[in-house]
Amino acid sequence: MGVTLDSLWLGFSVALQPAVLWYAFLGCLVGTLVGVLPGIGPLAGISILLPITFGLNATNAIVMLAGIYYGSQYGGSTTSILLRIPGEASSVMTCIDGNAMARKGRAGAALCIAAVGSWIAGTFGVIVLTLVAPPLATIALKFGPPEYTALLVLGLVFLAYMSTTSLSRTLLMAAFGLLLGTIGIDPLSGHFRYSFDIPELGDGIGIVPVAVGLFGLGEILATPSHQVTGEVIRPKLRELWPNRQEWRDSGWPIARGTVLGFLIGIIPGSAHIISSFLSYAVEKKISKHPEEFGQGAVAGVAGPESANNAASTGAFVPMLALGIPTGPVTAVLMAALMIHGVPPGPSLVNDHPEVFWGFVASMYVGNVMLLALNLPLVGIFVHLLRIPYAYLYPLIIMFCVIGVYEVAHSIVDVWIMLIMGVVGYALKKFSFDPAPLVLGLVIAPIFEMSLRQSLIMSDGNWLIFLQRPIAFVLMIVCAGLLAMSAFSAFMARRDWRAQMAEEVKE
Repeated sequence: MGVTLDSLWLGFSVALQPAVLWYAFLGCLVGTLVGVLPGIGPLAGISILLPITFGLNATNAIVMLAGIYYGSQYGGSTTSILLRIPGEASSVMTCIDGNAMARKGRAGAALCIAAVGSWIAGTFGVIVLTLVAPPLATIALKFGPPEYTALLVLGLVFLAYMSTTSLSRTLLMAAFGLLLGTIGIDPLSGHFRYSFDIPELGDGIGIVPVAVGLFGLGEILATPSHQVTGEVIRPKLRELWPNRQEWRDSGWPIARGTVLGFLIGIIPGSAHIISSFLSYAVEKKISKHPEEFGQGAVAGVAGPESANNAASTGAFVPMLALGIPTGPVTAVLMAALMIHGVPPGPSLVNDHPEVFWGFVASMYVGNVMLLALNLPLVGIFVHLLRIPYAYLYPLIIMFCVIGVYEVAHSIVDVWIMLIMGVVGYALKKFSFDPAPLVLGLVIAPIFEMSLRQSLIMSDGNWLIFLQRPIAFVLMIVCAGLLAMSAFSAFMARRDWRAQMAEEVKE
């Protein structure tokens, strides 16, 4: 415990430097705006602004980008409550009771409870991150290439299993991402692979043009061009404070949502989205008055908002301690660290303590900043909702093109971004989730290296993954998840056939 406190003191000495404070504030502000504006999620925001961080050091870059991630979880509640439009996918559940509270004249109370719940959940998540990540990283240092390979396979399978789309579609996207990750120079032999005699592809396809294309341009192309309009409820500053009954009704939902969200956040998948849905379901299930849900129940705002913020913090545990991204956002953050020469994973705590502990300490500061930002600035955010898409989106496209070009001053990267924008649009139209593609692209180099090292260790014997206890257990879990998914698909198909047979008889 003493070592952790000493390390955290080092972190605060980094996080409280004026430059780091400025970038933490900038990330929180941009994240809040990203959450407020409908159609622009945290992934698009981080992807678009990733090129801007190239002139910064690793600590400032990761602090700013992470601020965008957890800041967007705060901002998403504003449009959900005031407009019934979720600014971010994880705020969908907040729309139901948050907007109903606003219709009753309690918009300010709903916003305040959402902000305070988010702050409590975010702070709790950072405290657990501080305590859990270092020992987890120490354990992970004992992993060899076979264990790392099995862990990465488990991460991909778990992501596919938890995905909202079908397992086969998610795994197909992840495989496509892994395939793109093999373009460039072979790390072991030094030969060019799949580069089509384009020298710029020697280093492989960059994560920046792919992410910006899929989630920046792709989202813009897939979003209807007309402005989403609605009645904007303007809460007065004096109405922001909830009454005693509302505080009492929100206490336990905040606590339950915080713990539930953090635990779900550690698991690969769209944790912040899953956690908010699950928290809402739990609160409605255990409520003494379930009929109030949908009519303005305070617990329907407090629980989901706390859960999605705790989940976004929990997602940093496997990313920092194991080097395993739990979703596309953490995958892009991992890429940002690697671009700045700081590989995430078990060695991060020991090799770059100022980056790790500075980042953790900045999250304590960032959560206080977000609380200060979200309550007084509600009026300004309401006005931002009136910006027509016709003005907003051309500016975003311009920043996408300039940002991607500035990374390596390569027109090839701009073309990759444009192609990926069209691919992202097509994937949206055919109901494919592009997130696993980015995840596959990010982990491809790590996965390929650990897989080939494992086969070199065993002289090409694939049984090495079953001969080592940890790798064997991880592979068994993978097989179990695939079997459960196949069984669910079989049962669903059987039920569908039975239903069709009954309809034919009628």
